[in-house]
Amino acid sequence: MQPADPQRAHGRRSAGRRLPTPAVVMALPLPNRIALGLMALALIAGLSIAPTQRAQAAVPTFDERIAGQTMKVAPGVTAQTVVRDGVAATDGVQTLANNGTNADWAKLVLLFGGWPKTEENVTVILRWMRQENGPPDWWNRNNPLNNGYGSGGGAGLGSYPDLVTAARYCAENLHRGYPEIVAGLAAGSSADATAQAIWASPWASSHYANGAHWSTRPVEIVQAPADAW
Repeated sequence: MQPADPQRAHGRRSAGRRLPTPAVVMALPLPNRIALGLMALALIAGLSIAPTQRAQAAVPTFDERIAGQTMKVAPGVTAQTVVRDGVAATDGVQTLANNGTNADWAKLVLLFGGWPKTEENVTVILRWMRQENGPPDWWNRNNPLNNGYGSGGGAGLGSYPDLVTAARYCAENLHRGYPEIVAGLAAGSSADATAQAIWASPWASSHYANGAHWSTRPVEIVQAPADAW
């Protein structure tokens, strides 16, 4: 029997041994070694999922995807007209009171009465106010139309605590017993037609001389004192 080759025996023993762990890594505390391992795993994962510039460039943009595409419409199909609701804003009680003119008071009466705030309606109420009190002090006794209803004055000589209250009572009184005037305001299309209904009504015992005491010239716009509102 030949003796075993000492070199081969040494080689088998060398192959079966594990390489020693580097001294630097082994010297680290266990938590540090765990953190170091996690950092290495995160770096490898990031490199594996991060797209390369070449891959990003290969993704087409939206414009590139739809370029050259067409849509066929069947014969006889017509475009539909889209109608959108109009949006409008109207002045409320506080806005009209803040503005504070005789025109704003006229609009306030229309607001409380539920009548359209057309130029014709505002005009006829302004003319009516002028015949009752006159523009310079149209807020006299906070009763611009000398309304007896709710003012404590049966002949229209009463007063209201403020002009907002006066406008509300005026609208209520018209609805209570003046259907022709209400019809004219509801139409809102003719200041002259509504004026004729006012003359014919029992609002004023003089009936404004059937229009002889009724001016159609432009009414001066005057602001009332703030404390009247």
